[in-house]
Amino acid sequence: MSRSTTFAPLAHRMFALLMAGVLLTNLGNSVQAVGASWQLTAMGEPADVVALVQTALNLPILLLALPAGAWADMHDRRRIVMATQIFMLALTLLLAALTLGGTPPAWAVIALTALLACGIASFSPAMGASIRGTVPAAELAAAVALNILIFNTARAAGPAIGGAIVAVGGAGTAFVVNAACYAAAIVLYQRWRPEPQPSREPRPLGAMVAEGLRHAFASREIRAIFLRALTFTAAGAAAWALMPLVSARLLDAGPSTYGLLLGALGLGAVIGAASATWFRQRYSAEAITRTAGVIYGLAIVAVSLRPGLLPTLALLVVGGAGWVQALSGFSVSAQLWAPQAAVGRVVALASAVTFGGLAAGSWLWGHYAESFGVAGALLASGAAMVVLPLLGLLVPMPAHAAPQGA
Repeated sequence: MSRSTTFAPLAHRMFALLMAGVLLTNLGNSVQAVGASWQLTAMGEPADVVALVQTALNLPILLLALPAGAWADMHDRRRIVMATQIFMLALTLLLAALTLGGTPPAWAVIALTALLACGIASFSPAMGASIRGTVPAAELAAAVALNILIFNTARAAGPAIGGAIVAVGGAGTAFVVNAACYAAAIVLYQRWRPEPQPSREPRPLGAMVAEGLRHAFASREIRAIFLRALTFTAAGAAAWALMPLVSARLLDAGPSTYGLLLGALGLGAVIGAASATWFRQRYSAEAITRTAGVIYGLAIVAVSLRPGLLPTLALLVVGGAGWVQALSGFSVSAQLWAPQAAVGRVVALASAVTFGGLAAGSWLWGHYAESFGVAGALLASGAAMVVLPLLGLLVPMPAHAAPQGA
């Protein structure tokens, strides 16, 4: 069997090392997000403040991803990865100390979460661009899909683990576990020895950013990917932003149930990522994006009707699968259509619009929930996802095949 027909990139030691680090980093991030959201929920903060955790996690990626992508194209990516991991470790230890030492103010939890997201925004483009250099071109789509699968495996396990940790030891303990994950990832990345990058003439950061924007927005296909990713995540952000309140207000439950809810979404995400290559081989990107949005939207509408814990968990598994089917398509398409010279910046822009949609949507749905309730916000978000595929009539997703020479 050809290496390009399977997930054979795992056989490559450097790729496997990177993926182990990605798993640890994202597992820690998921545990930390559960701790921060539940800390604010337990403090009795209103819905718009609780939803700000998701905004704090995602807005820095929108603002910093493109400059970070330019840095990834200009500088040693291993050094960037190591520096960001150490930065995030220090911030997590500070957050843990504040929480274990008493009740931190809401602004401190949100501000430190935002600073952690700045580290993630700098880490992700360097890591994403590194994947392209560790596998042959024929294996790139499989490698990206596997990276997404690992990311969502962490998102499935992390919330459930985080909910259990918070239930037993509180949010501070969750932050300590996140710090341990970062420390373990640093040990792994110290063993990473990437192939030397071709030397590049030093250029101003502004010029690199402008060039990345030109590469991206000169391409009709990349513009379409970005628009569909932005609208998809903004419309569907309510469930991710309001999940601690779904547990506390709709199900009258605690942090362990919150972890289960996010874990169900994450389990669906794993299923969606694991099956993404199979669907890509059989259906167009537009068909996958439309169907995935409708499935996710209907699941969230059903959750808003308060069917009970077990049906809610089942619905979130289905919804999570639809969510990641679409997000996987956006990520793979951005990788495949990106010019080789600007892959770091285009990948960063794809992250920026995706997480920017989540940031804006989380803020908007949080305010909507304050006026119309958590169930009302979920209902409106799900309905928006059901009608959103109509946008594909005007701005369809590009074909799976990348342009020759990209």
